[in-house]
Amino acid sequence: MDKDIKILKELAKEYAEISQKDVQNERRRLWAAHNAFHEVRPPIYIRHAAWLTEVVGDKLQCEDGFYRRYEYFLRCAIFHDTLDDDYIIEPWIAQKAVFDTTGEDIWGLPVKRIHTEKKSVTKYVHPIKNPEDFAKIIVPTHEINWDKTNAAYDKLKDALDGIIEVCIDTTPLLNGFYADLSTVFGRLRGFENMLWDMVDRPEWLHEVMAFMRDGVLKVQQEAEDAGHYTLLSNENQSMPYLEGLEPMRANSRPVKRNEIWGFMAAQEFAGVSPQMHDEFLLQYQMPIMEKYGAIAYGCCEDYTHKIDMLRQVKNLRRIAVSPFAQVEKCAEQIGGQYIASWRPSPSAMVSSGFDPAYIRKHITENIKLFQKYNCRFDICLKDIETIQNQPHRIVEFTKIARELAETI
Repeated sequence: MDKDIKILKELAKEYAEISQKDVQNERRRLWAAHNAFHEVRPPIYIRHAAWLTEVVGDKLQCEDGFYRRYEYFLRCAIFHDTLDDDYIIEPWIAQKAVFDTTGEDIWGLPVKRIHTEKKSVTKYVHPIKNPEDFAKIIVPTHEINWDKTNAAYDKLKDALDGIIEVCIDTTPLLNGFYADLSTVFGRLRGFENMLWDMVDRPEWLHEVMAFMRDGVLKVQQEAEDAGHYTLLSNENQSMPYLEGLEPMRANSRPVKRNEIWGFMAAQEFAGVSPQMHDEFLLQYQMPIMEKYGAIAYGCCEDYTHKIDMLRQVKNLRRIAVSPFAQVEKCAEQIGGQYIASWRPSPSAMVSSGFDPAYIRKHITENIKLFQKYNCRFDICLKDIETIQNQPHRIVEFTKIARELAETI
C-alpha cells in the first residue's frame, strides 16, 4: 500500500506541474474561441483510447486495483503532454460518484457482456428478446451510493492531498452515451432486432423510445435538483470550452444543464435512413438535448445525408464528421453554421502501417475542402485501437497536423 501511494505521489507531482503550464490556458482560450466560431487555427485533439496501453501498460507498478487505475490515468496524461496537441491537462483529479447500477442495468434489465478472444470486441446478450420483455423494464432513478463514493474519495484524497486537487464528479449515469437512447436500447434489444422493430412494430418502438426519453429526463432532473450537475459534467468529445459558458473547474457550484455542454450520438442508427432516424430517435433525443447550453452530436456514425435532419437541434454547435463520412458533402452542408469535428481514419493514419507522406497529403486535401466551404473544423484522431507498439506514430501525426493547421 505504501509503495503504491509513493508511486502515485510522484506521478501526481509531475502531473500537477504539467497542469500549471501556461499552454493549458492558451488551449482553453483556443477551444473557447474556436467553438464560438472565431478565426483561430483548428485545434488538434488526440483522444485517449486502447492505444495508450501500448505506451504505458508495461509501466504500471501499483498492486492495488484502485491505485492502479489512477496510476494508469496519470501515466497516460503525462505521456499525452509530449504530443503537443490541444488536449488540456486539468489541475485536478476527479473520483467518479459510485452508483449501484451501470448505464444499462439502471433500467432493471442487466446486459450480459461476453468478452471475445479479440480484446477490443465485446458481445452482448440482449435481455429484451421479445417485445413482451419490455414490461420488465423499470423507471430509473438517480441514486448515488455515498458510502462507496466517499470511501473512494477519501482513499484518493489521502494519497494525493496537497499535491493535486481531488474532487467528486456527481454527473448522473444517464448522461452522454447512456442518455442518447440509441446506445442503451441497442444493447437491451440488439441491433438487428431494433431494425426490424422499425418496420414490424413501429408503434411499440415509439412507446419504448418515449418511455426511455422520459426516464432519462427524470434522472437528469433529479440530478439537477440534487445539485449533482457541476462544471465537471461538461461533455462534447473534445475540450468543452466555449465563450459564454463558465469554464470547467473542480468543486464548482451546482449548475443547470443549460450552463454546460451536452453530447449525444446515434451509432446504432448509422445504417438507418434520415427519415427513420428522425422519427424513431432524434424526435425523442431533442427534448433531452434542449436542456443543455450547447450540443455536440455524433461519434463514429456517418452524417453525410443527415445534416439537414440535425438542423432541428436548436442548440447544436458541433457535428462529427467521421471516417465513414464524405468530407466535402459534410463541409458544404455544415458551412459556417456549425463546427465540424473531423475524425480522419485512425487505421489509415497510425494503425495499419504508417506513411507520413500520405498523412500530410490526406490532411492537406481535407483542409482545402473545409476552407472551400468556409467551414470551421478541428482535427480529432480517435478510436485508435493500436499503434503497433510504435508511439512515434502518434507524435509524428500530431506534428504534421499541427504544422498544417498553423498554415491556415
